[in-house]
Amino acid sequence: MDLATLKDFKPSEYEEAADGYRVTADKASTAKDAIDNRISAGIRNQLGGKAAEAALAALKGLSQNFHYAQTECGLVSTALNGFAFDMAVAKRKLEAAIADAQADGCTVNPNGSVSYPAGAKPGEEKPAGGGTVTGSAGGSSTSDALERQAVNIHPNPNYGKAVAYANRIADALKEATEADTKWAPKLCALKADDDLTVSDRDWADVQSDTGGVREAGQEYRDSLPEAPKDGTPKENAAWWNGLTPEERSAWLSLQPGTVGALDGLPSPVRDEANRVILMEEYARVRMELDTIPMPPAHEWTFINAGGHPSKVRTDEWMEWHNKYGARYERLTQSRVGMESIQGRFDRTGKEGLPEAYLLGFSAEGNGRAIVANGNPDTADHQAVYVPGTTSNLGSVGGDIDRMANVWRVANDEADGGSVSTITWLGYDAPQNIVMDSPFSHYADDGAPAYNRFIDGLDASRAADSDPHRTAIGHSYGTTLIGSAARQGELNVDDVILAGSPGVQVSKAEQLDVPEGHVWNQEADGDVVPDIGRWGHGGTDWDGAWIIPSDPLFGANQMPTDTGGHSDYWKEGTDSLRNQGLVVAGRGDEVELKPVPPAYTRGR
Repeated sequence: MDLATLKDFKPSEYEEAADGYRVTADKASTAKDAIDNRISAGIRNQLGGKAAEAALAALKGLSQNFHYAQTECGLVSTALNGFAFDMAVAKRKLEAAIADAQADGCTVNPNGSVSYPAGAKPGEEKPAGGGTVTGSAGGSSTSDALERQAVNIHPNPNYGKAVAYANRIADALKEATEADTKWAPKLCALKADDDLTVSDRDWADVQSDTGGVREAGQEYRDSLPEAPKDGTPKENAAWWNGLTPEERSAWLSLQPGTVGALDGLPSPVRDEANRVILMEEYARVRMELDTIPMPPAHEWTFINAGGHPSKVRTDEWMEWHNKYGARYERLTQSRVGMESIQGRFDRTGKEGLPEAYLLGFSAEGNGRAIVANGNPDTADHQAVYVPGTTSNLGSVGGDIDRMANVWRVANDEADGGSVSTITWLGYDAPQNIVMDSPFSHYADDGAPAYNRFIDGLDASRAADSDPHRTAIGHSYGTTLIGSAARQGELNVDDVILAGSPGVQVSKAEQLDVPEGHVWNQEADGDVVPDIGRWGHGGTDWDGAWIIPSDPLFGANQMPTDTGGHSDYWKEGTDSLRNQGLVVAGRGDEVELKPVPPAYTRGR
């Protein structure tokens, strides 16, 4: 990098190019949404047959191309802004050095050297002649000491000034050279394959590109307004609303995980960030699974033990399991969960199902997934569902389906109002019924996050009216909801509890909603409530271990026509319809079970 090139460098040209790529990314995003939420949704809602299936497959491929283009163009935009930022810093240093040198009577030459005029030190009668010096950037302590010595003994005081200006110029040129060297390979890497298929390797490349741009753009990243540390949803929303379009694009490109996890940000923004993470993680998991040998076809065999045949696992299966089994199972669970989320995206429009929003996602640990049917920021009615024991990323598909069923019923009953139902797997649920579910710390640890998420729905509100909001819990998920009310303020209007083993409080009034707005369902054959009361039931002077199914608790007991612990959301049932009525704000139409005149609780 030479002086003339840096002087002529125009950061604005690169910033304008970055704006162009950002606009292109926005257009690709709009096109993707149009394909997914309007065109493909319309086909699913109105057409069927092989022709429709073929059209949907082609549209899905086109949508993936737009999504990939959106993400890569966002990275290019951020990279160009990062390069312009670094070069602008170096250029400002150069311009300041040149201006200071000229003001001090020195001349900056085209090659970066500095000429100084004749001058004499105080007390000297005869001035020393002028000259020219060439600067050096960031010397060692030894060279710096030698330079200071030369300045001190030089007879012309202008010599030292010129050396300082020349060094400043050399530093600026070095910074510009390093920026150019740093960014050139990162920008060159931001290119796609010359085909129209977005593969796992393409998304893995996006992840690599993101890391490269993040590393190169650290100084640019540090210049952006920082997200609030442990901010409230309102603080998060205020931060996001204060960013420029360029700054938002940079955050989405460089830190999608941070953006996607911030309660209070607009649902479309969180969805955009989390879908990138989903695609990158899905690609990574599939690619790693491809490196693991498939489990042997024959897992079981029979041996003769004491004259009786016994079924045992084969040696080859045990060898595979000991080497690969745990990792293979974990990766497969993640893959299944991510495919379930994508499957929900692919059902938009089917039977009128609205667009989906991925409001939270992580494959770490047991996994996290927060999936909304319809945009909660504009919905008149919201429902936030918490699943219970054994819930994890691999099983989230069933929970997503439950809230899709609630959405259909509530949407039909909402008298034209809009509905959003949300599956909130935002906590570490107990994974073992016997070993884990009796303990309350899973609920207590997850409850604050549930409260933050719900408060975030207020902070991200994009409609003038307040929504009607319902908390729905199943099994251990009801315990978390109770803990959320006990630890903080449960910011909802209605609470629905299904198959509850107890909610840590003994009265419906302690769940922070108006009287008559706590609803409970216990199906025939559901043993969880009575078993769970000993670990999660509430207690007060009325007696110990009260659960929502007890009349003393004070909940509205909704009739169920399902059996067992898991069918409360079965399509076509009164159990499901009653929940839908409550979510739609029509709980007064639910025909409740009669309260017995006297009640003796079993001990």
